[in-house]
Amino acid sequence: MIPRYFRVLSVSGFTLIELMITVAVVAILASIAYPSYQEQVRKTHRAQAKADLIEYAQLAERFHTVNNTYVGFTLPSAVSPREGGTVRYNLALSPASTQAAFTLLATANGAQAKDRCGNLGLNQAGIKTVSKGTVSDCW
Repeated sequence: MIPRYFRVLSVSGFTLIELMITVAVVAILASIAYPSYQEQVRKTHRAQAKADLIEYAQLAERFHTVNNTYVGFTLPSAVSPREGGTVRYNLALSPASTQAAFTLLATANGAQAKDRCGNLGLNQAGIKTVSKGTVSDCW
């Protein structure tokens, strides 16, 4: 029997190499996941701008039904989101409305300008446009 003070204690823990490998794996996973996360955030903001454009197009149609012209129609808000916070898109009638036509334009602002779709547009005929990418991918 080995006396108690001569017993070797087993020490468990991480070596520096194991720790560095773990840090490297986490860094690689983060470098892959973060850009994907940012793209999803931009996609969410784009969805809000699309909803605003469609809502304002409906308001323009109601205005046209009452007045038989789009001239004089104004947007209730010039930014998206209109609830407050960081402005992601600037909204405008571009060019100015005529008796028979209007075009709503959402111009990407700030970090949203990196969005793969760029600026969004919608006219009285329901034709959707984008400044970058394809309409089918962005709308």
